[in-house]
Amino acid sequence: MARAHGARARLALAFETIYGTAPEAGWWQIPFVSSTLGAEQPLLASELLGYGRDPQAPLGDAVTADGDVVVPLDTVGFGVWLKAAFGAPVTTGLEPGPFTHVFTSGGWELPSLCIETAMPEVPRYALATGCVLDQLSWQMARSGLLTATARLIAQGESVAAASTIGTPEVPAFRRFGHFNGTITRNGQPLGNVVSAEITYANGIDRIETIRNDGRIEGADPGMAALTGRLEVRFADQTLIEQAIAGEACALSFGYALPSGESLTVDVPAVHLPRPRVEIPGPQGIQASFDWQAAKNASAGHMCRVTLVNTVEGY
Repeated sequence: MARAHGARARLALAFETIYGTAPEAGWWQIPFVSSTLGAEQPLLASELLGYGRDPQAPLGDAVTADGDVVVPLDTVGFGVWLKAAFGAPVTTGLEPGPFTHVFTSGGWELPSLCIETAMPEVPRYALATGCVLDQLSWQMARSGLLTATARLIAQGESVAAASTIGTPEVPAFRRFGHFNGTITRNGQPLGNVVSAEITYANGIDRIETIRNDGRIEGADPGMAALTGRLEVRFADQTLIEQAIAGEACALSFGYALPSGESLTVDVPAVHLPRPRVEIPGPQGIQASFDWQAAKNASAGHMCRVTLVNTVEGY
């Protein structure tokens, strides 16, 4: 009897034209690290009396379909998650490339995804429809593997013994690494940064109406938010003075490969809180800044992500 292994699992996705309806074409097999995406239905214990001490059979509650997909920050596949987070980009460039894809925050509508998670040994093919990206986050560090977590809210999930999507396209894969990362403040390199966190959230609101299938009616975007954390070695008062003054600065988080591909997150108005500077012992002193971004009046947006690669369009 075959047993499922993560090493043989596959994840394929496509953007939906109609929310909750799987498209017939446009499927990509996307690299991923792990996935908790799926549907679950809890049981409600019976509250009935008069049948003795042993309870009556439980009833099924509403279905919840959501989960996290951990993915690498690569030059092609990550653009799919950026489109899910921000909407379709503005793309410029001519064949054979490179192409520049600009994703901008603040859009009123977000595309939905259909995602198939395959376990061919069983076989089990779980098709999650109506997937809307609620949050996209990752960390910058000195070493290690660079991954991002995409938090999704789906309308529902169906399971079959065979795939229904045909043969998905397998895009080229080239990965960004921590070694390729840089952080700038007001156009100048920001030094003494030990680590950084970036989280973009769409504030998705589940539309939980009464239905006979237990699924949600939809998932609408709410107020967006871009937050993060800077962990810095305490070497000067620049960031603390900015926090005390209540001023904003421009931060840019970027990755660039020698082959020309790049990923840049530009945040024109970042506000810093005044941190507590602690002395934990004889080791070096660090300060943490849990920053928040806001819409910049002159730029007209809260953040802009630029991806340069060889893909003609998303």
